[in-house]
Amino acid sequence: MKTIHLHEALGRITETWSPRIVAALNDYHLKLARVEGDFVWHAHDDTDEAFLVLDGEIEIELRDRTLHLGTGDLAVIPAGVEHRPRAAAPASILLIEPAGTKNTGADDGTAGAWLE
Repeated sequence: MKTIHLHEALGRITETWSPRIVAALNDYHLKLARVEGDFVWHAHDDTDEAFLVLDGEIEIELRDRTLHLGTGDLAVIPAGVEHRPRAAAPASILLIEPAGTKNTGADDGTAGAWLE
């Protein structure tokens, strides 16, 4: 057991859209990411994905509408729903998803590495 200072951990992340695992909870990973600009359209066929905005604002585009999230807002994208996260300005998020979940939903090696 240890305390994780999220803002300190974010200070060690320099890349955008490259989540880093900061904790494990049962079979789930909690991942921190800095975000800016547009990510790719994708879906996670087998799992929901939770986005918690720690700082800033993001949008999550869906095919039929756009979710607007600010600091402290949480959204859960259901399994199989195509979405595209984006941030007009730098923001930071916490993702909560099953261990091994790929960033893009595809087997592209982007499941996230542990933050050291």
